Amino acid sequence: MQAFIEGMPKAELHVHIEGTLEPELSFALAEKNGIELPFDSPEALIAAYDFHDLPSFLTIYYAGMSVLIDESDFYKLTWDYLEKAASQNVVYTEIFFDPQGHTSRGVAFETVITGIRKAQVDAEQKLGIRSQLIMCFLRDMSAESAMEHLQMAKPYLGWLVGVGLDSDEYNNPPVKFKDVFALAKQWGLKLTMHCDVNQKNTLDHIRQVIEVIGVDRIDHGVNSLESDELCELIVEKQLGLTVCPVSNRFVVQSLTANEIRTMLDKGMLATINSDDPAYFRAYMNENLIELQQEGDFSQSELKTLMANAFKVTWLPEEDKAAYLAKLDAYQ
Repeated sequence: MQAFIEGMPKAELHVHIEGTLEPELSFALAEKNGIELPFDSPEALIAAYDFHDLPSFLTIYYAGMSVLIDESDFYKLTWDYLEKAASQNVVYTEIFFDPQGHTSRGVAFETVITGIRKAQVDAEQKLGIRSQLIMCFLRDMSAESAMEHLQMAKPYLGWLVGVGLDSDEYNNPPVKFKDVFALAKQWGLKLTMHCDVNQKNTLDHIRQVIEVIGVDRIDHGVNSLESDELCELIVEKQLGLTVCPVSNRFVVQSLTANEIRTMLDKGMLATINSDDPAYFRAYMNENLIELQQEGDFSQSELKTLMANAFKVTWLPEEDKAAYLAKLDAYQ
């Protein structure tokens, strides 16, 4: 089963590029940029990864960004992720990035997006892995800041496929960003938002992303299973759900295998993703292998999860069909 998973062609739709910052790269960039880290070694940094909820994770996550300063840093970060993903037979990925986490430190928007873009282009040419970029807004910052960053992105619209919403969901409902997402949609961008696991008012937030924001996908969204009505809406609108098993385990102490199977049984387009793989110590293959072991998923079910991912990618229909044909032929 492990060999089957490793060989299967994959799409990843929920990965934060800042969350792919491996400890070794963190130390290398800190040394290059003259930044002092509060740890003696990469191993000590990993030992500090003590997450038990979203805020405890975000504290370490944002601190980790401090080593990313110039264009070459963002290039290296992105290249390393794409190289790792390609080695795991990820053939297509849609990558999140958080510009506010960098501009708030004095790093120019142009520096961030140009470094990422150059790595994307090189990885497609040299590694054969195709990728598109999703700009996320930090929901614990103001709607005005989000709008300001959407305007910053205007010269680079050709480099973006969509916008998303992440960071601390507490008291930061989707409707806070209604105008920002409405403008992004006018500009032709796809829409997604995080509905993290077991958050306050989670069902209200899921309803908002569907009915008020009009998203094309939902990130996480596991709590939708608590409402038959929301599940029916998600199925009716064919909204993809980007579930992150290993990430979920830090919040709910399981990979949510039962919930993922329930989604499949209901005809929901659940997909499997790594979220912040450097911090959770698990990329796509590790997520799928551990999920299969916890939930005893069959090869057919695993292929269904991966077919869902290709179906809900933000690609032209003919490209989706080509990827799906390759997956269908895989045994």
